[in-house]
Amino acid sequence: MKMTYNVLDAEGASGHGQPVPPARMVETDEQSWAPKAPTELRETGVDVEVLLDLALKLAYTVPRLTSQWAAERLCLPLQLVAELFERLRADQLVDMLGHSGPFKSRFTITDRGSQRARRLFEISGYLGPAPVSLESYTSNLEWQFQHLPVPTQAQVEEAVADLILPEHVRQVSGLAMQARRSLFLFGPPGNGKTALGHLLHDAAGGDFWIPHCLVVGQSMIRVFDRECHQPVTEESTPRGRRIQLDRRWVRIRRPFVVVGGELTMDALDLAFSPQLGYYEAPLHFKANGGTFLLDDFGCQRIRPETILNRWIHPLERGIDFLTLQTGQQLEVPFRQMLVVSTNLDVNNVMTPAFLRRMGYRVHMADPSPQRYQEIFCRYAAGCGIEVVPEVLEGLIERYRREQRPMHCCEPRDLIERARDICKYRHQPLTLDEPTLNLAWHGYFGSDAE
Repeated sequence: MKMTYNVLDAEGASGHGQPVPPARMVETDEQSWAPKAPTELRETGVDVEVLLDLALKLAYTVPRLTSQWAAERLCLPLQLVAELFERLRADQLVDMLGHSGPFKSRFTITDRGSQRARRLFEISGYLGPAPVSLESYTSNLEWQFQHLPVPTQAQVEEAVADLILPEHVRQVSGLAMQARRSLFLFGPPGNGKTALGHLLHDAAGGDFWIPHCLVVGQSMIRVFDRECHQPVTEESTPRGRRIQLDRRWVRIRRPFVVVGGELTMDALDLAFSPQLGYYEAPLHFKANGGTFLLDDFGCQRIRPETILNRWIHPLERGIDFLTLQTGQQLEVPFRQMLVVSTNLDVNNVMTPAFLRRMGYRVHMADPSPQRYQEIFCRYAAGCGIEVVPEVLEGLIERYRREQRPMHCCEPRDLIERARDICKYRHQPLTLDEPTLNLAWHGYFGSDAE
């Protein structure tokens, strides 16, 4: 059902018009930008009827409201909200209760307005900041993506400094970050693939503007998610030229989204909630502008090739397709650094076609005895304890004797179990042979056969 109003100038609908030009992203100070607030309803890029529906539903939720209160909830300039309520009043959907200044009025919904609002809530339960058009989102995203800072070699080296990595791993990982290409991490478990994915994202600086919500026709799609997005605090917002910002957009740190074995195919498309009546954007869409880490690839409940086929074209073309309940497909940007991590044999989880489309590949191999010792000593030093060389040599010899492969996580894990043992015994942390022997049995369970 589509509600109609007596609107004469609704040409601001996004429809199939031209996308909002990058010029709507204005400089606030040196190397900072922000979306400028619309000064007319048509500049919102959204059909005026969508905004009227949203304003009417908002009026339905309270006995009376002010235009200032509505402007805060809708994240629109006060003068635009005043115009929306004036149109609702002309259609006898709200009554004005009085004025308190320019654009500042008090309203209450009428019986006719309540009937229409109830029908609107049956269509969509979305109630919140006014949406932006998909075209506006796409153009602003592309423009911002091109203006984001590119991490330098020094920044990448600093970000991964906590990991003791072979030189080629640091170099290739840095190249992937600098080129904004996808990265495929593979190798035995426990060698730092997930940790490397997290630390590489830390090297990606810069802030990003995303909308609270998108609208396509009458369909609302929620984008901003506090589980995935970290808003920039008011204090750190640039204070340059005095401009009115478009509050439909939120300034966030570059997003970092991690999914693992819980990933399903449904999670890679729009999720419609019949109870709420609107869509939730998929996680990889919410990662646009940042990093999307697909961890433990091959351990999902769906076949690996199914996921690969889903992402072959987005990786190649930088665009993705999402589907509404009506069957309509939406072309959306696919603009994040994709990091794929797996413990499984590459030949069992990856097709040659997909590997060709991955930007860079890194084999996270088991450490050599020398690198294992370096990791062990660095972690012990961080715990404030020195390692006796003979004890560490005995530990390395035990790996050889039991023919047990070394993993990069094991120095930390053994030392932490030694900490548990010493705490249990009410003694300071000690890395002597008896303590490490008990830690070994507690960690591995038994000697290897």
